[in-house]
Amino acid sequence: MTMHTRESKLQAFGQLLDIMDELREKCPWDKKQTFETLRPLTIEECFELNEALLHKDYAEVCKELGDIIMHIVFYAKVGEEQELFDIQEILDKVCAKLKFRHPHIYADAKAETATDVELSWEKIKQREKDGNKTVLAGVPDSLPSMIKAYRMQDKARGVGFDWEHKEEAWDKVREEIEEVQAEMTQSPENLDKMALEAEFGDLFFSLINVARLYKVNPDNALERSNLKFRNRFNYLEAKAKEKGLNLKDMTLAQMDALYNESKTLFP
Repeated sequence: MTMHTRESKLQAFGQLLDIMDELREKCPWDKKQTFETLRPLTIEECFELNEALLHKDYAEVCKELGDIIMHIVFYAKVGEEQELFDIQEILDKVCAKLKFRHPHIYADAKAETATDVELSWEKIKQREKDGNKTVLAGVPDSLPSMIKAYRMQDKARGVGFDWEHKEEAWDKVREEIEEVQAEMTQSPENLDKMALEAEFGDLFFSLINVARLYKVNPDNALERSNLKFRNRFNYLEAKAKEKGLNLKDMTLAQMDALYNESKTLFP
């Protein structure tokens, strides 16, 4: 990796600003973009970055980060044209926010550990002039359900609403499992699917809580399991094809045998 100077980094960012100005003026596609048309494209870029990170493909991570920075500059350009904000205001605001939320660096507060910093974060946000009016207001409704649950739990923890002991959280998981099983004992004709869905939701929520207490991000954990299953099942499918077999015609035992083979390659 080439180690760049601060000056060369600033020049690179300035070049991106110049290119965006030119594209916005001369390119038919770039000229017609708005906040609304860029939004779904930005979401897609974030998912592409997420995939590159999961695969530890750091060349791709570098590329996707470039795409996201380009989107930020694009939004700043549109905002400047509408006299809403520009790139300097964006950067000034985030710098001011970082300084305000790190008083142990830029003021006289004390924070010896990362946990100390995390515990003070939500309290600091509540004191901000433009901060959230409620503890959970900063969790977007549009977040995927698992990430939303994790973030809500984490924000509640920031103001002291949390389990005192991990075992209490495990007790809650066991309680929720029993409630799911109780719903499932109903006969098929009497099964209340809405009630069962609600109980599964409570179970998932409690499992996410336990993961959080052990400092495991549940979304990362599930994505790892998804990737592992994909690799193992792709192996199963490829091996079946090599043997001239169709998955739909195979027995479960035959598929299990190939799936178990894959576990040595994808532990």
